[in-house]
Amino acid sequence: MAGGQAFFPQMKPVWVVDDDRSIRWVFEKALTREAIPFRTFSLAKDALDALEAGAPQVLVSDIRMPGTSGLELLEAVKSRHPGLPVIVMTAYSDLESAVAAFQGGAFEYLPKPFDVDQAVDLIRRAIDESLRKSEAEVTEAKSPEILGQAASMQEVFRAIGRLAQSSATVLITGESGSGKELVARALHRYSPRATRPFVAINTAAMPKDLLESELFGHERGAFTGAQAMRRGRFEQAEGGTLFLDEIGDMPAELQTRLLRVLSDGTFYRVGGHQSIRANVRVIAATHQDLETRVREGRFREDLFHRLNVIRLRLPSLRERREDIGLLARHFLAKSARDLGVEPKRLSDAAMAYLSAQDFPGNVRQLENLCHWLTVMAPTQVIETGDLPQDFRASAAASLNADWVGALAGEADRLLAKGESGIMDALMRDFEKTLIAKALARTGGRRIEAATLLGIGRNTITRKIQELGLEGKPAD
Repeated sequence: MAGGQAFFPQMKPVWVVDDDRSIRWVFEKALTREAIPFRTFSLAKDALDALEAGAPQVLVSDIRMPGTSGLELLEAVKSRHPGLPVIVMTAYSDLESAVAAFQGGAFEYLPKPFDVDQAVDLIRRAIDESLRKSEAEVTEAKSPEILGQAASMQEVFRAIGRLAQSSATVLITGESGSGKELVARALHRYSPRATRPFVAINTAAMPKDLLESELFGHERGAFTGAQAMRRGRFEQAEGGTLFLDEIGDMPAELQTRLLRVLSDGTFYRVGGHQSIRANVRVIAATHQDLETRVREGRFREDLFHRLNVIRLRLPSLRERREDIGLLARHFLAKSARDLGVEPKRLSDAAMAYLSAQDFPGNVRQLENLCHWLTVMAPTQVIETGDLPQDFRASAAASLNADWVGALAGEADRLLAKGESGIMDALMRDFEKTLIAKALARTGGRRIEAATLLGIGRNTITRKIQELGLEGKPAD
């Protein structure tokens, strides 16, 4: 093992792993010349051992080496440090390995024999990528991962505090976009497992056959295309936390396999015969009603009870409207940082308008809206008219559905009481409300109000008298 002079103390060294001494020598000379700090290793095992003390800025590794291969090293590094750029070196004849490296998350591959200047340029690109990600992670770490002043969110925060020190399985429920993964990450971040991996997988986002391999891994030759052994998410999360999102959509066959892991802590890779023990905390999430799916026979009851040890429900955004302003300001500031521009702000009218909306996509929808406004709003102060037209149309449709629903409810209430003259009473209230609002909009000018309502001047004058609205100013 060798080390280069650390000319840039803010940058961690580049690691080069290759059993060929001449290759290591070439890199040592080139990186020293470029003032890039480095360490070299002849075995992947040595690099893995060094990884316990900290990660490099960039990892450069050969694929074919004695003992642990470069692909196994890549997988181990990616499971612990997903954002670390890894460059794999491979011979031209080793195309399958190169493809496998990309599938495993490699930043780039360097064909042998390589041009030294090309190799250095590639390393510099990887360093830039790594430093950019590190800066983004620092910025993100300074921002609170979950925001909320509403009482319902304060209860969620208290629950996270109580559950963080536990290894109990947690089931997070809530509508899509309400922040279930953020809560799962917070449970991991404040737990004794925080130094180990947090691995997330959306069980609804991939087909059954692929999902099985993703969760449990596979042995070489287990199926067509399985060119090498692959560790699954359970092994990648060893000692840490595995987050299973949209668990309600998991296929029945995999529900059985998951139940076994939760029951006795062991599993088999696809095509494998050796039992593997899993030391993993499982956190599951769903937007669906699992009790209903159990009754319908679409979800195993015994698995439901295994997952439902502790349930944590996230409120929808419409249940905590008082947080909309807080979240909107946060997302506008975040989008401005990401884009390198001045943050925009919402006018009081625009903020009031947003706070009245239902946001069926919840916090995710609000975040996307704020990013759109950062890019598209014409001025620094965002007015209601600057909001996307499709958003305002959707909000209007929702409002229309709300008042029609309220009207239906009031009609049901009056009919149930057996009252008569319901039509006249409701029509009077309807006309009085419309005319009063139109007059308020026009400052009491009746001709303008009549035009807005689509009625004549004589009609609005008569209605004002009949409905007792004479107090409004005349034209």
